[in-house]
Amino acid sequence: MATQENPPAGLPVPQVPVAFVPAEVGETYPIGPMTIRILEDGSHTGNLRSPMAFTGLTFGTDNRLGAVELIIPPGAKGPEAHWHEMHDETFLITKGTVRFHATGPNGAEDIDAHTGDYVTVPIRSPHTFSNPFDEEARFFNTLTPAFYVNYFKLLSELADGGPITPEVGGQAMSKYATIPVPKK
Repeated sequence: MATQENPPAGLPVPQVPVAFVPAEVGETYPIGPMTIRILEDGSHTGNLRSPMAFTGLTFGTDNRLGAVELIIPPGAKGPEAHWHEMHDETFLITKGTVRFHATGPNGAEDIDAHTGDYVTVPIRSPHTFSNPFDEEARFFNTLTPAFYVNYFKLLSELADGGPITPEVGGQAMSKYATIPVPKK
């Protein structure tokens, strides 16, 4: 019987490298007053310090997982309230407090998530976030599948260093199966 201590006979050991992103590395983009740092876009080629990273062989997550860090200055508002039709998100607050604005079966709800708190936003869950507090906030955000990482790149490109207007946000959302919550 195959176990962790006794793998199946003849099973080759995979040679897939891990992806390591040092703290000072990662693509960064301005998103209005915020900054996003892309850590995994679903296509990384293994350990960035490894010679394997430059062989052209792709070992990433094959777009199964995306990961970003978002830096939110004091007083910043996030995107328009929205939901996603094609991807789930998780948020781990790594600094400060982020206010999540959610809508569920019991109506609107604000959740103040503090350092160390974790928020899961499944497909079709209306939400947004903000930092109405006096200190910078940060979160680590996972996206499954990873294609949505490109939304942030497009949003930054469309805003061209300026604010994220509802028109700019809506144009980017429309390309990534993201639906704005109708205004009342």
